[in-house]
Amino acid sequence: MSLISFFKEYRKFAFFFTILCLIIITIIYNVYNQKKPLPIWNPESVNAEMVDESIRHVAKYHTIADFSLTNQNGKTITQDDYKDKIYVADFFFTTCQTICPIMTDHMYQIQKEIARDNEVMLLSHSVTPVKDSVPVLKAYAEEKGVLDNKWNLVTGDKKQIYNLARKSYLAVKTDGNGDIYDMIHTENFMLIDKKRRIRGYYDGTQPEEIERLLKDIETLKYFGGS
Repeated sequence: MSLISFFKEYRKFAFFFTILCLIIITIIYNVYNQKKPLPIWNPESVNAEMVDESIRHVAKYHTIADFSLTNQNGKTITQDDYKDKIYVADFFFTTCQTICPIMTDHMYQIQKEIARDNEVMLLSHSVTPVKDSVPVLKAYAEEKGVLDNKWNLVTGDKKQIYNLARKSYLAVKTDGNGDIYDMIHTENFMLIDKKRRIRGYYDGTQPEEIERLLKDIETLKYFGGS
């Protein structure tokens, strides 16, 4: 059999084999590139330094507790303001000269990306709430370009903020200076889903982590925000 005759005889087979290979490659590509749900973080799986001793054993069903704090405009902010929202939370203080300016700049970058996205908001808690009064937060917000409808800077009762940090967001260390409600904030940004669960931790000082956070927000939205 000549080479030409061989190809004529088997060209149908070659055609269908090629199509089959393309289908298999497409399926493999889609499987490997399919979005996967983000993990759900619980106290047991977080660095123990960041977690109050009373809940370190909790392995599931952890959510952000109810709260009532005051924002840069003197408005009371509660969990209802974040109902059915994805949001990014952090802890800071306005006089911080180390990591806070970087974190705030990165939060501002996130704000620019979500400015027209009604599903996503930001929430920054002061760890020095007595010093960070409403007028101080307002001045800071204006300096940093905070959009009031997207980003709340909140102050309030120090015990409540401490408990939120240690028992809800699992994000700060204790200071150990004798004040049971004193805390050292970290560089952590936390991604919270619409069911008030922690879905990610990110280093708020690192640009590549901000990119990862923005991608994870899109993943959450892909799965309906939870």
